[in-house]
Amino acid sequence: MKAMILAAGKGTRVRPLTYELPKPMIPILDKPVMAYIVEHLVKHGVRDIMVNVSYLHESIESYFGEGHQFGVQIGYSFEGYVDDKGEVVPQALGSAGGMKKIQEFGNFFDETTIVLCGDALIDLDLNAALAEHRSKGALASVITNEVPWDKVSDYGVVVTDENGRVVNFQEKPKREDARSNFASTGIYLFEPEAIDLIPPGQVFDIGSDLFPLMAEKGLPFYAQNRSFNWLDIGSVTDYWSVLQGVMAGDVKNLEVPGRQVRDGLWVGLNTRIEWEGTTIEGPVYIGSGCHIEAGSTIVGPTWIGHGSHICSGAEVTRSILFEYTRVLEDVSLHEMIVCKDYSVNREGEMHRLSEVRGLGLNNARDRRRERRPASGITGMQLPEATTTMTSVAGDATA
Repeated sequence: MKAMILAAGKGTRVRPLTYELPKPMIPILDKPVMAYIVEHLVKHGVRDIMVNVSYLHESIESYFGEGHQFGVQIGYSFEGYVDDKGEVVPQALGSAGGMKKIQEFGNFFDETTIVLCGDALIDLDLNAALAEHRSKGALASVITNEVPWDKVSDYGVVVTDENGRVVNFQEKPKREDARSNFASTGIYLFEPEAIDLIPPGQVFDIGSDLFPLMAEKGLPFYAQNRSFNWLDIGSVTDYWSVLQGVMAGDVKNLEVPGRQVRDGLWVGLNTRIEWEGTTIEGPVYIGSGCHIEAGSTIVGPTWIGHGSHICSGAEVTRSILFEYTRVLEDVSLHEMIVCKDYSVNREGEMHRLSEVRGLGLNNARDRRRERRPASGITGMQLPEATTTMTSVAGDATA
């Protein structure tokens, strides 16, 4: 079995995380989500993987290379063009259109191929799915999961007969129009003949175009409703929830990195924690090269990226801080994501740090610890006045 990972989208629903990273490179415990997918494929004997790329493709290609460090061969298909100025312009072809381009170029799909979206954590038994796909003589199979009815508009909805044959495929229908609450998980199995149905040279999507076409033609197209962990990073809220679940130990086979120094506390290399007056309630991961000043409070599940700095009196609760984040004195972060120059709460309300005064956050690479006049922001509690703090080094742990 071969595999293809869909990685060409812009990830607009996960902004600001995807302003500087393609969606498959969003980190889960300091590792891109796509790395977990590649490792899962390797566990099931997959060795040949194609990846379609477009938006910010360089970061994917530079991280994964040709796949040798994972024990696989990885190839890439760039979707875009070079304009009159000689600049590369990303232009995605749609999930099915990207497959067609790959097939026309090198006939990659010459056997059963599993196709996966590059933005979800899964533990699906791929070999069991392959066995069912072949036993039914399917031309294509889609792996489904039951979702709440109020969430159906976020997914492609699959309608089947009593034998699991797909009779209708609705791409993100309104709640009142949905005929099923079994959602496509973005995991598909295709035979080479299915690729022949995709028209060449045009934008064509698996969910919106190919699957409705197959259902309309009455082709052997089946759904498999399987029980497995499927953690989809479809939005910022989803990302926050996934990290909360991972940190809480709800996801099998995912271990918190670093060294466990206390119950529920893991730290990276060369991290300094001043324990005097400091409260840390796990699960908490503090990355390498961080500085946690005396008198600060961190409540988990919380993930603090490498090189970050939590100042005295600061409180960080159930939050995700990307690398090199400084939280200034007496600032309280509650259920927040801080990603480089942006902050976003779990409801998806976003603010650019450089444009909003008084957030109490800045880049930890900057030695200055300046605080601007405070102004309110949803999800953050800001002090009315600042105090001068002199750091007192206590016992360090790392």
